[in-house]
Amino acid sequence: MKLLHPASWHDYELLDSGNFEKLERFGKYVLIRPEPQALWSRSLSDEVWKKTAHAKFVREQTDKFRFTDDVKGGWSKDPSMPESWNVQYNYNGLRLTLRLALTGFGHVGVFPEQGSNWNFIYDTLTQWQLQRPRVLNLFAYTGAASVVARSAGADVTHCDASRPGLNWASQNMQMNGLQDIRWVYEDAFKFVKREVKRGNKYNGVIMDPPPYGRGPEGEKWTLQEQLDELLSLSSALLEKKNHFHILSMYAAGLSPIVGLNVAKSHFPEMREPEYGEFFLKSAQGKDLPMGTFLRFRS
Repeated sequence: MKLLHPASWHDYELLDSGNFEKLERFGKYVLIRPEPQALWSRSLSDEVWKKTAHAKFVREQTDKFRFTDDVKGGWSKDPSMPESWNVQYNYNGLRLTLRLALTGFGHVGVFPEQGSNWNFIYDTLTQWQLQRPRVLNLFAYTGAASVVARSAGADVTHCDASRPGLNWASQNMQMNGLQDIRWVYEDAFKFVKREVKRGNKYNGVIMDPPPYGRGPEGEKWTLQEQLDELLSLSSALLEKKNHFHILSMYAAGLSPIVGLNVAKSHFPEMREPEYGEFFLKSAQGKDLPMGTFLRFRS
């Protein structure tokens, strides 16, 4: 089991965490956001937090231990804080520009812990040197992984049930001087079922499913109920050779061994899978867990 964090990302830093919040730097802007797993006390003083932050998000709910995207909140911010800004992510030959913004859910358009997966995607695709490998990104959000795969020369299909998310991902693609990512506005589960029926194959499947949610037509998604079938379907989409698969799970309270066991049921030839927890390394020594992952390649 591995513990991984996004190393050497100069435009991101976890400055501190505690009292159910985290203090983060994205580029030159510092934000305070809710964090249900930060049960400990802060290392820095409340005064330092207040003076350092350019914006703070407060959720309109009383349950500190379980956050849902159904519950909105609001930002209080310094006049110097813009509505959107860009950050850079550099890794070997990858030069990634991402648009960030203050959303009504407290998200900013990127999950920093995913940097380790971006490296994995880029390394895998560039090492293969295949002629336009095909990659499917499910629950793809604002498309950082899609842009990474496209930067590495892949034909990318990006599937998400959020129209604003698709628009945001398209902006990220354009900012990186790329084109021709295929955008699919649909429930990921339904799309995968149709792709299996069509007999389509991919060299890579990326998925970061939410614990629960709804598709464009109100389709209900619950991770615990549908993960097994989703991985069964995705196994039918992978090419026999030159393939990779990434599963990330956040906020569901599931052990990384759960993802490993589900994958073993549907990928019997899986070799040397990597699995464990993502975390954000803290400048104050109190690292912050950010969900589990499973990934493998052949």
